[in-house]
Amino acid sequence: MDLKQKIRVIEDFPKKGISFKDITTLLKDGEAYRYSIKSLADLVRQKEFDLITGPEARGFIIGAPLAYELGVGFVPARKRGKLPGKTVKADYKLEYGTDVLEMHVDAIKKGQKVIVADDLLATGGTIFSTIELVEKLGGVISAVVFLIELTELKGRDSLSGYDVISLIKY
Repeated sequence: MDLKQKIRVIEDFPKKGISFKDITTLLKDGEAYRYSIKSLADLVRQKEFDLITGPEARGFIIGAPLAYELGVGFVPARKRGKLPGKTVKADYKLEYGTDVLEMHVDAIKKGQKVIVADDLLATGGTIFSTIELVEKLGGVISAVVFLIELTELKGRDSLSGYDVISLIKY
């Protein structure tokens, strides 16, 4: 299946010069969504891992069904103030400032192997903060997995030292 055909490209969004990759068209196509998750699962099935994590919100769309498909648990990395228990925090940069991701302190045990999943690798900032949370808790990153990678933005370079896997490349 050609998944690029299932992704709507919107030029000049959110600002002029950006070619936005809109995955909502892929997500609403049950066959394409399922194929995407199964394909990502096939790419990581032979890795050693105990859990999958992903950042709010689109990391949940990829990470949770991937965890389900692979029969492991999913740990959410949530935006500040959304988790009820004690948390660890990691900052990440936005276009116009910074924000914070949090994870429960008991979400990952020391030595557990974790796959980090998200919808898109652009510059790597959000995903690096998720990696930081896992490592603060003593987890070990098995792989970092993306539905889409925007190769021109070289986010993979900021994740050197990690096994980076992407299903679709632009």
